[in-house]
Amino acid sequence: MVKSDNSLNTLGEICLPSEQIEVSSIAAYCYNSQFGKLLPDAFYIHILALHTLDIHLQEYENRARSAAPEVERATLVKFSTSKPKISYLFYPDFDTDPHPALQTSIQVDVKTLTISYRDYSDTENPPILHRKETFVTPDYPLYEEFAALTRAQEALGLLDNTRGIGTRSGWEKRLQAYGVEIQGHSLIQKPINVISANLIPKIERHKAAIVRHDLSRPVRLALDAGLFSPETTFFDYGCGHGGDVNRIAEQGYISCGWDPYYSPDTPCTSADIVNIGFVINVIENQSERREALIKAWELTQKVLLVSAQVLIADSRRGVVAYGDGIITNRNTFQKYYEQEELKIYIDQVLGVDAIPVALGVYFVFRDDAETEVFRASRFRSRATTPKVRAGVKRFEEFRELLTPMMDFITERGRIPSKGELVQEAEICAEFGSLRRAFHVIIQATDSEEWEAIADKRRQDLMVYLALCNFSRRPRLRQLAPAVQEDIVGLYSSYKQACLDADQMLRSLGNTELIIKRCQESKIGKKLPNSLWVHISALQALDPLLRLYEGCASRTIGRLEEANVIKFHLKTPRISYLYYPDFDHNPHPRLYRAMEIDLRNLHVTYRDFDGDKDPLILHQIDSLVTPDYPQYEKFAKLTRQEEDWGLLENWRSISHLSGWNKCLEDHCAFIHGYKLSWRKDADSYKVKALKAAVETRRKQRHKEELKIKDHSD
Repeated sequence: MVKSDNSLNTLGEICLPSEQIEVSSIAAYCYNSQFGKLLPDAFYIHILALHTLDIHLQEYENRARSAAPEVERATLVKFSTSKPKISYLFYPDFDTDPHPALQTSIQVDVKTLTISYRDYSDTENPPILHRKETFVTPDYPLYEEFAALTRAQEALGLLDNTRGIGTRSGWEKRLQAYGVEIQGHSLIQKPINVISANLIPKIERHKAAIVRHDLSRPVRLALDAGLFSPETTFFDYGCGHGGDVNRIAEQGYISCGWDPYYSPDTPCTSADIVNIGFVINVIENQSERREALIKAWELTQKVLLVSAQVLIADSRRGVVAYGDGIITNRNTFQKYYEQEELKIYIDQVLGVDAIPVALGVYFVFRDDAETEVFRASRFRSRATTPKVRAGVKRFEEFRELLTPMMDFITERGRIPSKGELVQEAEICAEFGSLRRAFHVIIQATDSEEWEAIADKRRQDLMVYLALCNFSRRPRLRQLAPAVQEDIVGLYSSYKQACLDADQMLRSLGNTELIIKRCQESKIGKKLPNSLWVHISALQALDPLLRLYEGCASRTIGRLEEANVIKFHLKTPRISYLYYPDFDHNPHPRLYRAMEIDLRNLHVTYRDFDGDKDPLILHQIDSLVTPDYPQYEKFAKLTRQEEDWGLLENWRSISHLSGWNKCLEDHCAFIHGYKLSWRKDADSYKVKALKAAVETRRKQRHKEELKIKDHSD
């Protein structure tokens, strides 16, 4: 159920005929519905999904229904978001026709209860529906069939430009232009002029190679992950123009590459790291595609980097369906994978458990222990070495010698085992043992801080072991020696660690518990239906929420450049958001978003670049932890904006236009991270606004004092 704020309280009375109907409130509830299709001036939902709406919307619809009992047989209900009107739309072939035509509509004025009818049954060019799955709930019997058709149409670009396809003739022209037809709920290629005489087209694979001016994404991710060491060798299988080969060589590594068109004479040699980057998606022959992946794996001594194009919602237009992929207008082939489909393909062909690193990028390790080391490292939270608080003579005398040991314990949460610390012999010679040396460290620091670090590492291990259960949890002896020692040092046994992890994993099935953890989180920005955190704060979240996010990132991977994560509360979804100017703009604009539905791992991608009225962020200090470099600057601006009353209606300021209007209404402008009064504003209005600011400021100080007194 959607929670109401003060601006929506009038909805409780809309069922009374004598009351003024608040269309803006109706629109707000439509915007917040988890099901249904939202368009600029209307909200559509299947009649069987009405029960999922907020109770106030249901009462609003019941009022309209009371005036037209025959609407029981309607297919869709259309809520106008600009007028007090509801329309009942009849699509008798909704389940069987992939794009059903509108037969009849009944419109009800909810304020006056007057009714109007319109018959489309004799219309030669009736309105039709697209994206049918958006009108129903995921438990609708044909939901997956509808959704699969939509994904296929999106991949081909059929739905990119909606102008003209809202009617039957316009849609048929679009299908004809793309050389495809729809049979049942399947999209197929027409066996005519597009590929003349049914001949297999000559695919010019080499045209798919692009000239890069920087490292490719998978190779850069491998560098960032620390997979390269001074002795590492690199081979690029299908290197194209050789950009990665040259740039890796410039960094001092032994680097080579082969390509069937650009470097056919280069011998294929084994290497520590082998990259097969965006190759398998440009090979139209399925057996050749498989052979290429296997060959690259055979050359791999340590880790294989696999990347391919993945199916996203903004795929390019101007392509023709062919085989299990598409032929582009440059006469190259592109296979667009679903992200989970790509992982399954790699795993099945190579017999491995590939690790998703980013959208369309996977790492495959030769050594199982190295695989688990890499997995575990991705779920290790940040920790700071405790500060020295007491002047202990013996500690100060050997501080330099003990510092590496302190760093090790901060990293692993435990005392080093035999052979893990270079300085072990020297420390033992002076203190007798590493444990005795640690006692000296504790005397000079705070023992509770060291225990907190150990707790943090236990939680890290729990998240890692819980996520291992999605594939095949390794035996203790299959883990890297350091991870084995972590488990022995932090848990009573591996069995107990696994039991704790399994218990936490089972907790994910408790939706109310997930919502409760989000609502009680001390980190992140809380909205009625979501929790937002900066990527840097993820490891500081409650372990259950870290595991929840891990369920998405372990299989799908995160949007590579994402810096904000959104936890949805009403449905099990995770969104990865990219705000490129997060650190430089007090109200950064949303540039890209990737949403993962945890029920079916379906990925929705959206690019907001070029939006004239972009979504923006407020209160960015709440998304980060207090140790974030610019936290104080962010927090100071937020306090000022709260005092000025700028953040009271977050819905109206979610877009740039609404925010600019809010600033104008409050006679304010922002310079850097500071609010100032507009010099051209009405002096009397400014005087009144300043008085209101002072009142809010005093109220905030009172509340802060109450909190301080309570904590004391």
